[in-house]
Formats: sequence, structure tokens, C-alpha cells
Amino acid sequence: MTTDETAIRSLLDQRSRATSSKDTVGSLAAFAADVVKYDIAPPLSQRGAEANDPKALEQWFASWRGPIGLELTDVTVRCAGDLAFCYGFLHMSGTRTDGEQTDIWIRSTICLEKRAGAWQIVHEHTSVPLRMDGSGKAATELKP
Repeated sequence: MTTDETAIRSLLDQRSRATSSKDTVGSLAAFAADVVKYDIAPPLSQRGAEANDPKALEQWFASWRGPIGLELTDVTVRCAGDLAFCYGFLHMSGTRTDGEQTDIWIRSTICLEKRAGAWQIVHEHTSVPLRMDGSGKAATELKP
């Protein structure tokens, strides 16, 4: 494993731990100021300050009881100079404040750029498969 790959995996692990423990600052620390996010929640895309909005993240954190289970699996990291991308699966689980149990696998692709010697996330795309039967429903029960 290269030094850059190790640094990127560490960044992803730190972000995952921060999100799990509902640490807003830690959860947003890895994102570049001009990040573009395609998240599973609306809207279709968020950019810059909108994507890094601590109030929106705190509202989402407040919708969970206790810690948020986050497990990154099957992560592949590819680096070329000051650009890198990684992809894999994210397992999110836990109990929402309304008592609903969340247990979902999400596909994740992350693009990073090394700026001033540090890796930052410049693009993140998360998704769940969509049923192609005309129902428009997400296939949230799938597992890798």
C-alpha cells in the first residue's frame, strides 16, 4: 500500500468514526470547500457551502438515537499524482428517533485531490439501486 493510499484510507476511517459518533466538525473536515456531492437524500446535487452545511448535518444526526453504525467494506483506492478515487460499500445501521430501524447498504464513490499536501474529498456520489420494474422504488434490502 502506498503512503497516499494509507492517508486516504485513514481519512475515510476518521470521517466514518466522526459520523458514527455524530461529530459534525470531524464529519465535514475531509471535504474541500468546493466539494460536489450526489447524495442519496435530495436534492440531486449539493455544492460548496450547501454540501458542507453543519446545521443540515446536525439535523440529520438528531434524527438518530445513539451512534450511527457505519462500516466501510470492499474499498478500493486508486491514486495518480494529486488525484485519487475510491469506491466501495457503506453499511449504515441504527435506530432513528421515531424507533425505525435502519439497516442499509449504500454504494459509494469518492474523488479526492491533494491540496497543499493533504487529501480532500472533492466529489462524493452515494446511491442505492433502483428497481427497474416501473415502481421507482429503491432496492434497499440488497447486501454485497
